[in-house]
Amino acid sequence: MPVISWIKNNKLSSFLLLVIIVFLTLSSVKNSIGINGISGGVPTLMMDQTVSGGTESFGPVAKSAMMAPINQDYTPQPGITNRMVVENSYLSLLVKDVTSVKDAIITYAQTNGGYMVDSNVSNPQDAPSATVTIRVQSAKLKEALAYLHSLSVKVVSENLQGTDVTDQYVDVEKRITLLENTKAKFETILTTAKEISDITNVTREILNYQDQIDSLKGSQMALEKNAQLAKITVYLSTDEIALPYAPSEMFRPNVIFKLAVRSLVGILRNIGTMVIWVAVYAVIWVPVLVVLWFLKKRFTK
Repeated sequence: MPVISWIKNNKLSSFLLLVIIVFLTLSSVKNSIGINGISGGVPTLMMDQTVSGGTESFGPVAKSAMMAPINQDYTPQPGITNRMVVENSYLSLLVKDVTSVKDAIITYAQTNGGYMVDSNVSNPQDAPSATVTIRVQSAKLKEALAYLHSLSVKVVSENLQGTDVTDQYVDVEKRITLLENTKAKFETILTTAKEISDITNVTREILNYQDQIDSLKGSQMALEKNAQLAKITVYLSTDEIALPYAPSEMFRPNVIFKLAVRSLVGILRNIGTMVIWVAVYAVIWVPVLVVLWFLKKRFTK
């Protein structure tokens, strides 16, 4: 056969092509399984700071205050009945129509005193998927979760996380009171200062304390807003495999079959891509092979 004869006569070129094919095949298998495989676990709790196209702002100084650690140890505050809790919920929903459900979720948030934080839609190999993050009033969180359940064919996974920030809030309040008392003392000193250097130094201290007070008040505002508005992150897809969840059964033949099919499709697409690249670059490697063939034929004679 011509192909076999060409391989025998061009062993080096055949070897290089084989190496390229094996490399592309292994890469496609790895990427296909890594992207479309089952993701275990649920995203960790984070203080939401960003929205689509900007920063979620709660005030002039809340942006920097939002970076204050939530899980830091604070002095326990006994006797407080109304605890301040930051709630975050994560849902993986199997739906019939990703786009319509995404729009319905955003509309629900906007008509119930909340808003959309982030939204994106992607189209993987077989099934579309989307991630929608909204904020709703904490008092209406159960109602919102029930509504989201009604939009799905199946609730694949659900996780609700709450972080008590009451101690942090009270601790910040005490620090504000202390700083304000210290600032008041400096203001008293300023009224009796006569030297320009004394007035300058005292004024600088007053401004320094005021900056600290503003920053702490921004932190308080951020805690209040996060406690008032619960964050819900919803993962949507028409294919259960595309959703981030930890399966109850590790060995699931139907899931393994779908992953294998997707991997095969990815490999075939990569091979097709490689063929196109080889065909395009034929203007380079075909003349080189022709020159080598003529040189080989000439030296053989």
